[in-house]
Order: sequence, then C-alpha cells, then structure tokens
Amino acid sequence: MPALNGMQHTRVRRSVGNMFDRNTLPVLRVSIEKTVEKLLDRLTGELRDGEADFSSIVSEELPMSAIGGWLQLPPADYPLLRSLAHDQVFTQELLPSASQLARSDAATEQLEAYFRRLVQERRRAPGDDPVSAWLRTWDGLESDQEAADEAVYLLALLVFLAAPETTATLLSTMVWLLLEHPLQLGWLRAHPQHIPDAVEEVLRYDSPNQVISRIATADTTLAGVPIEKDRMVHLMVGAANHDPAHHLDPHIFDVRRKASHLSFSGGIHYCLGAQLARLEATTLLTGLLRRLPGLRVSAAPVWAPRVGFRRIMELRVARS
Repeated sequence: MPALNGMQHTRVRRSVGNMFDRNTLPVLRVSIEKTVEKLLDRLTGELRDGEADFSSIVSEELPMSAIGGWLQLPPADYPLLRSLAHDQVFTQELLPSASQLARSDAATEQLEAYFRRLVQERRRAPGDDPVSAWLRTWDGLESDQEAADEAVYLLALLVFLAAPETTATLLSTMVWLLLEHPLQLGWLRAHPQHIPDAVEEVLRYDSPNQVISRIATADTTLAGVPIEKDRMVHLMVGAANHDPAHHLDPHIFDVRRKASHLSFSGGIHYCLGAQLARLEATTLLTGLLRRLPGLRVSAAPVWAPRVGFRRIMELRVARS
C-alpha cells in the first residue's frame, strides 16, 4: 500500500476501512491496559534485584501483544514474528549492507510463508478476526479467489510489519527521553492530561522512522529541485520534524509543546496504525507515572546500527 497511488491506493485503503476507530479502540484499550499492568509487574519484579532492561521486558512485548492479539495470532508465535520483523526492516534501510539484505531476504521469505498460511487457514475457517473480514471484503471486489487471497496476504503482512518495530522504538525512546528530563516527567505526573501531548513531542523529537524512500513516477519539481522520472528520492522525516520554520527551538525536547510532525506520514499515506501506537504509548506512560515514580536510566541506551529505522536494543533502568 505505501507504494500505491491514485485509484489503486484508494481501492486497497478503502478495503481496510478505519481499522482502529471509536468502536475498535475501546476494546483494544482494555486488552492493552491489562498487558501494561502485567509487563510493569514483571519489570517491578526484575528491579528488586537491581537493574532491568526496559526494552526487552516492556517495549518489545507490548506492541507484539497488541497487534498479535488483534490479528488473533497464536501467542507462541510472537517471539519468532518479532525477530523476523526486526530482520526484515533492513530492506527499508537507507544504506543496508549485503549481510543485512541477506537477513532481510531470509526473514521476508519466512514471513511470506507464515502470512500466506494464515490467509489460507482463515479462508478454511473464517472467524471474527480482521483477516477473515478482509477476505469477505475482497471476495466482493475480486472474482478471482487467488487475487483476493493475494490482496489479503499483502494487507496482513503490511499491518503486522508496521506495528512491532516502530512502536517498540517509540515506547523505549519515550521512556528514555522522559527519564533524562526529570523536571518534565515531574510536571507530567502533576498534569497527566498532557500525556498525549508528551507522546506527540516524542514522535516529533525522535521519530522511529527517520527516512521514507520513494521513486518518482514522472519528471517533476519539488521546492525548486528538479526530480527525474524513476529517480529515488529520500524524504528525511527526522529533519522535517526539526525544521525551525515550523518549530520554535526544535532541538529542545518539551512535553508542553503542541507538536505537529510527519512521523505518521500524511495525506493518503497517513499511517493506518497511528491510533493504536498512540494508545499503547499513552497507556504505558500513564501506568509508569502511577507505578514507578523512582525509575531512572542506569546506563546509556544501546542503539541498533541503523540510519532509517531507529531502534533502542537495550535500555537499562533502575529504581532510586
């Protein structure tokens, strides 16, 4: 879908509708709140012995549980799927190495087999899950069942891949930035109604996805720069979010800022899962402020060696 435009994009986008609307989000909120409490219980238990890795205990688990539960995937598959998502993303990196591309190719092959099998299972035994609903929709759009299955496979894979990688980074980055700015964290604790604003500022200040790459479909001129047809164009999301023409003192992290940003893209390509990511982040931050007031960073974050897709691999925390 990200590569489609015009009527092709409209057709596919309409087939999924508003996935996380006012009817779906309240149901997901209950599940996410329960998951957050369980993960914070686990984190609290680990902190009794000293340090703990927030990323592996909480950030990596919450998005996988949310999207996996929504798609009704077996929880036993979560660890493998999360690992494959981390490897697959290298194909979208700015300057991937040969070894990274090989890892991405291998992960993509496994993910393709998994989600094609999932579509066939839901075809044989449909339920009340999103994949079954998409099959019913595409059966009405395509007379060819194979074409309908292919469309649903691509949708299911896209929706899955968009969730665990970027949202996990958002959650770890959010916690890291707020613990590094204790005065702002204290202000948020006193003004919890601004938690959604804090999440938007995290997205602006350090977007999980820093680069979006596109290929020009025709000769054009953008902001006075000529772009030839078939030329690869890299859109620097992180730089745009720090544009001083749009943000006062963009280098300053400020949870009181009414932040606009491009971290969820825009226009027809606005992120399908934006509301789910926001729900996970606000729910987690609300729980943290309530349950772990003395949390602190105990070591510098360990970042994955990437350019386009940010990822905190390890975030060591402790209690004061």
